[in-house]
Amino acid sequence: MLSGAGAMALLGIAGCSTTETLDLPQLDQTTTGSVRPIRPAISVDKNITGADLMYASLTDGGFQVPEVPWQKVKPEFRRQIVVDQTGEAPGTIVVHLQERMLYLVQPGGDAIRYGVGIGKDGFRWSGRANIQYGKQWPVWTPPPEMIQRKPELVKWQGGQPGGLTNPLGARALYIYQNGRDTGYRIHGSPEWWSIGQAVSSGCVRLINQDIIDLYNRVSKKNPVVVV
Repeated sequence: MLSGAGAMALLGIAGCSTTETLDLPQLDQTTTGSVRPIRPAISVDKNITGADLMYASLTDGGFQVPEVPWQKVKPEFRRQIVVDQTGEAPGTIVVHLQERMLYLVQPGGDAIRYGVGIGKDGFRWSGRANIQYGKQWPVWTPPPEMIQRKPELVKWQGGQPGGLTNPLGARALYIYQNGRDTGYRIHGSPEWWSIGQAVSSGCVRLINQDIIDLYNRVSKKNPVVVV
């Protein structure tokens, strides 16, 4: 991505050969060490390595989280560090619905990016809010309107205990706006194949290994922007 006067000079003398006598170009003698980078280099993070390690099976909270067949997850939806293009302050969680991406803005110009699944048409929410709190292996309680659509969920009207089959997965971050619960969550999911799709009832879902990583990085009061 970096280019300089030296590179332009090389382009100027790399054309077709000719017998015409040319004046020698005036080369820029500035040392490369004094040239300021256009952007900071991508940082290194011990929890963002090879996909085989990031999505391996792990024991968490007494549960054995299954390995994710990461080869079946599109590369762009795997956890990675990218140049931040959100313009938001460090610590902000930005969910880009069209991209199916979640960004956690880092100091120094980077962001950690995770692939997400989002709500179906008619179930999405957007706006500015914040994470009020988070829970590990949370209880999931289907709202009454969901039970009306799916009567088989009546068995969980008092709450489904946390576990490997719980729709909220290994972690949940609860989104509040102006001090009120929006009803939307950023949470894990055992359905890794749904990442990148619009399948949920409005919440933002991540692979369980990714929501554990995100949960460990936030203060539980982070700003959230959904666009």
